[in-house]
Amino acid sequence: MARPQDSTSSVPTGAQLRTSGETRQPSLKARAIAYLSRREHSRRELARKLEPHASSADQLEKLLDWLVAGNWQSDQRFAHSLINRRGGRYGWRRIAQELQQHGIDEALIQELAAQQQDNEYATAYAVWEKKYKHLAQTPKDYAKQQRFLASRGFNAGVIRQILGDIPWEAE
Repeated sequence: MARPQDSTSSVPTGAQLRTSGETRQPSLKARAIAYLSRREHSRRELARKLEPHASSADQLEKLLDWLVAGNWQSDQRFAHSLINRRGGRYGWRRIAQELQQHGIDEALIQELAAQQQDNEYATAYAVWEKKYKHLAQTPKDYAKQQRFLASRGFNAGVIRQILGDIPWEAE
């Protein structure tokens, strides 16, 4: 049985509890941990998100250093997370470019590239097969399929292996 709403109820509502009109903002550390609890972030990305809430650049740098020291934030974990999210749909060139945009160290990118080169062909073939299912019969179709794979970040050698030679129309 539902209770009737009484405007003279003695239990205060949430709006009645806030008498000053101000809401408490979470601390910079709480914001950082909240962001990191949702997904991995690179140091640069986390700094960009926290910058508007920091009182100084020094405060932000100290917090970021603390997060790295406590293993809350790791660029290596972020890179692996991004590879896992994008690896089934994109080639290494596109993934590497995205890692660079997020401020990941070039040495780490090169190390990860060496690990990912083994499955580049299999990924490209799966992406191509899902969209096209058959080899191009005309140069126009070949160019379309080549552009598609190139836009996904696969290198020219892998694209050539999948598509073969350019089909020339018989005249």
